Amino acid sequence: MKQITLLLAGMALLASCKHNAGKTVAYFDKAGMDTTVQPGDDFFLYANGSWVRSAKIPDDQSGWGSFYTLYDENLKKQKTILEDAAGKTGLAKGSEEQQVGDFYASGMDTAGIEKKGYEPLKPFLARIDAVKDYKELLTVMADHAKEIDIDLIGYYVGADEKNSSKNILVLVQSGTSLPEKEYYTKTDSITVSQRKALVTHAAKYFELTGTDADAAARSGAAILALETEIAKSHITPVEQRDPVKNYNKMSVADLEKVSPNIGWSSVLTKMGAPLDSVNVAQPAYYQALSSLLASQPIQSWKDKVKFDYISAHAAYLNKAFVNERFAFNKLFSGARAQPERWKKIASLADGGLKDPFGELFAKKYFPPEAKQRMDELVNNLQSAFKTRIARLDWMGDSTKQKAQEKLAAFLKKIGYPEKWKNYADVDIKRDDFFGNMAGIAQHNRKENMDKIGKPVDKTEWGMTVPEVNAYYNPTYNEIVFPAGILQFPFFELHADDAINYGAIGMVIGHEMTHGFDDQGSQYDAAGNLKNWWTAKDNERFKGKTKAVARQYSQFVVLDSLHINGELTLGENLADIGGLAIAYDAFKMTKQGQGADKIDGLTPDQRFFLGNAQVWRVVNRPELVRTLITTNPHSPEQFRVNGPLSNFDPFYKAFNVTEKSKMYRKPEDRAKIW
Repeated sequence: MKQITLLLAGMALLASCKHNAGKTVAYFDKAGMDTTVQPGDDFFLYANGSWVRSAKIPDDQSGWGSFYTLYDENLKKQKTILEDAAGKTGLAKGSEEQQVGDFYASGMDTAGIEKKGYEPLKPFLARIDAVKDYKELLTVMADHAKEIDIDLIGYYVGADEKNSSKNILVLVQSGTSLPEKEYYTKTDSITVSQRKALVTHAAKYFELTGTDADAAARSGAAILALETEIAKSHITPVEQRDPVKNYNKMSVADLEKVSPNIGWSSVLTKMGAPLDSVNVAQPAYYQALSSLLASQPIQSWKDKVKFDYISAHAAYLNKAFVNERFAFNKLFSGARAQPERWKKIASLADGGLKDPFGELFAKKYFPPEAKQRMDELVNNLQSAFKTRIARLDWMGDSTKQKAQEKLAAFLKKIGYPEKWKNYADVDIKRDDFFGNMAGIAQHNRKENMDKIGKPVDKTEWGMTVPEVNAYYNPTYNEIVFPAGILQFPFFELHADDAINYGAIGMVIGHEMTHGFDDQGSQYDAAGNLKNWWTAKDNERFKGKTKAVARQYSQFVVLDSLHINGELTLGENLADIGGLAIAYDAFKMTKQGQGADKIDGLTPDQRFFLGNAQVWRVVNRPELVRTLITTNPHSPEQFRVNGPLSNFDPFYKAFNVTEKSKMYRKPEDRAKIW
């Protein structure tokens, strides 16, 4: 499900509400505003400036605000479930509570984990040490493919983008440890220091697994050198956004010709994926990998494979490995300290035992009336979008008809899956954390491989129930909103319409618009990568999207660091469209059609402030730098100011004039969906 488009790609409002006798009576934090800022100069700071100035990022976080605080609250809810299950005895083996409870107990057994040290890694590391050439190395990795990931071979199983009813194996570029290819060549001081840190980090892992310091240092340097060569074959994050260029379906026989040194027939069979065709998203990587396997020293490859293996499992080992992993990762996240142990294990329980844990969470924390209210909101947004498409002045009738068909075909998933998967084949033990994680991984690999060539099951979810996020998946033509995000400040069952439509309404509209952004617009109603546009309409659309890319590329984020308008184009289009659709849907409500003020604010003002409150976030500089180069989302300040500067009703609601810093001439305002 690689093509999933998220609401956000990283943890990113601490908005408050007032309480009276246990009942929420206000849903916008006026105290967090900075009314010394003119709303037309910087609406993000006008709505959130006082909060931003006083916000303190916890040491264990990369930032603070809406997504962070709600994620933190959800972790506490998960902890309640986990501790309750872990405290019970006599639970039936394989039951949800037994698996969840024993998993948590195993992860919290730090004494047992410390005692084992790196013992669980030794068998595979020994096999790699005995390897004599790259062919033998590939054989060893393939032999273990059902137990561990072959990190040099990146893959996922998902709907064939040109035959979306059937699953296919997709091979993607892999083999690097730094965030993206330019980290291996950029010469600024920060990036250079991060490359040096990778060498030290790898060396430390080798020392922790018994290698002497000098040999470990040589191995670390060899890994950076090898990954630098690998990175040359990678395409950029912007290039990865082109679904046509990243669809290269070929037979396994042809894949053997592209990369003859890998021995694909044998590797795929041992992976549990005997097949006749595969989509190679980035062929240049596998062509380069084939060549590099034969041309680079075998010791470098052995070091690389061992490092990847240790890296993939470090979080499940003793304190020394966990600390080293954090020390390296904080260079990119900016976090100052590690989260409490229980938070890490709760997060792993959610990501590992997805459905057993998600079912317990949904039962306890997502009431039926919340799901019913969300159904109503989604349907209203869909109706508003339908009207907007009908009114478009730049799109012809035949393309409009196809767009309406796609909109009507949206699969809408809210809260939790219709059916739950089980992990009955995974033997979860209270005293084997590493083994539990390995068992879950093996279950997931087998489940994925068993899907290849079979019909797509559109009841599947690409997120967990407690996740604070949402997504659109073009091959399913679906919009998905987990229970985790359907809480204040994004959604509040009893809040006035202005707040809900400005907050979760914009999120809903955002995901709907992804079906029609520069990527999603290339998929038809059935989820197939297929052009449904007339040439003239497509040309007009591309002209409008290029203007948005240019507009956002002018925003300066940090020092002289600009937003990459091409990388963030899809998300910016979704933000602009999502706001407009949510506003139209809000105007269909009684409050939206009225003029009654709440707390001195008009309905329209509350709508825009409710939206800005959702993006109330501050991030550490280290994270900002990482996200700007790798993340398709604009920083939160520009997810507020960017769409609003293009939206006429905002100008009217806050009397934005030509003297305002956010002002754009009417002809320069982006109006697409």
